[in-house]
Amino acid sequence: MAQTHIHDTLIVGAGFTGLGAAIKLKKSGVDDIVIVERADDVGGTWRDNTYPGVACDIPTMLYSFSFARNPAWSRMYPSGGEIRDHIRDLTDQHDLRRLIRFGTEVTGLSFAEDTGVWTATTNGRRKICARTVVLASGPLADHSLPDIRGIETYKGTKIHSASWNHDFDVTGKRIGVIGTGASAVQLVPELVKDAAFVKVFQRTPGWVLPRPDVGIPDSVQQLFAKVPAAQELTRQALFWGHEACAAALVWNTPLTGLVSALGRAHLRLRIKDKWLRRQLTPDFTPGCKRMLISNDYYTALQKENCKLIDWPIATLSPAGIRTSDGIEHHLDAIVFATGYDVHLSGPPFPVTGLGGRSLQQDWAAHAEAHKSASVHGYPNLFLMTGPNSGPGHNSLLVYIEGQIDYAVAGITTILAQNLRYLDVRADVQRRYNAAIQQRLTKTTWMSGCSSWYLTADGFNASMYPGLATQYLRQMRQFRFDDYAAVAHGAHVRAVSSTA
Repeated sequence: MAQTHIHDTLIVGAGFTGLGAAIKLKKSGVDDIVIVERADDVGGTWRDNTYPGVACDIPTMLYSFSFARNPAWSRMYPSGGEIRDHIRDLTDQHDLRRLIRFGTEVTGLSFAEDTGVWTATTNGRRKICARTVVLASGPLADHSLPDIRGIETYKGTKIHSASWNHDFDVTGKRIGVIGTGASAVQLVPELVKDAAFVKVFQRTPGWVLPRPDVGIPDSVQQLFAKVPAAQELTRQALFWGHEACAAALVWNTPLTGLVSALGRAHLRLRIKDKWLRRQLTPDFTPGCKRMLISNDYYTALQKENCKLIDWPIATLSPAGIRTSDGIEHHLDAIVFATGYDVHLSGPPFPVTGLGGRSLQQDWAAHAEAHKSASVHGYPNLFLMTGPNSGPGHNSLLVYIEGQIDYAVAGITTILAQNLRYLDVRADVQRRYNAAIQQRLTKTTWMSGCSSWYLTADGFNASMYPGLATQYLRQMRQFRFDDYAAVAHGAHVRAVSSTA
């Protein structure tokens, strides 16, 4: 250990979150930072997702950090390519590339209680040591083909939406799309433009609302660049508009009925065929699953070369997909818009804490943390997008910004006081999560539908049951007395500080 440099902070992941954490740490005086990234470029999910039509479903002004704004967004809802460019610009503007070790994948993370140092093992068998760690690998970093009967027998081209095969030309091809979620409603309208035929295999219809997307004129972009207060005013207006949506999407209220009415009106306006409307009508409360926004998905489904299939898939065959009605659909390629391997039981590598305890084992039943950021038994470790930090109505980056501020407060406290470690108290974590789970019982997410928000036994370790303002308020205060603070050789008196 004495021969290995010990960094102040190790950040795992060079997406929006990891880069944002590095920017705020640098601004707080923490310079000895190393960022590890398994890919060869920054960007995270926006680097990886390049499928046709990929775009953000949150307005641009909210899908950026308040401390690193972009006045030059071209549209209200940016394309994936524009977001990737913004992330790369962010990296260069803040001189972060020199901190990043590309092609470095963490394979294990362990904490030494006697020294207060985390050691990360990597794919190159090199070890990286740091006093504090920010886990910013993200909940949607990994994906795989779904476990569907016969998938190994299919002889055509298999493409996952999260790793698009740009060498495959869809022109004139028969394409099957499995899934009707956020990725599917974006890529299906693009596929029908060139494919000979597109068949969309739907398990459950979702609530689709209109997408109020418009271009942002050059004059407005110039105004935002010259008068940052104008962009901030726009951001605040969008924030409070989304915040008001919580009354309809987080809790089942009379406003939820208005969202339902809007969704049904959008469906009636766009879909003329009564039977197709029936196939596309959800049977769950709006907000229970992720809301979808699109102006052209319904239009695409009515094209002559597109067909919605709502019979369950029985098996994949060498020629395509066989549905439970006995029909075999012959396909040149199958696109799996089936989502991600969401890590509700911890990151995809072993994390070992105090006394050799395993985070994967501790979270085997249910994941929980204090304020979604700290876990008892894993000191000096700060989670980004941790348990119960997901929004159902506002921008994820707003929540992440609160998490970054909380982590920076904890890290700077550890470094300034030269602590061996800070470990959140078990009773504090237990009380916090008991309150969270009690509040969750009253939300739309627990109203009976099946979603990736829930574990197999129906436990919600994903979503935060409240307003973004409530979440940010709790993250602003880093309470030192919520932690067991251990110095090199002595306990430290607990005090409070504000993030």
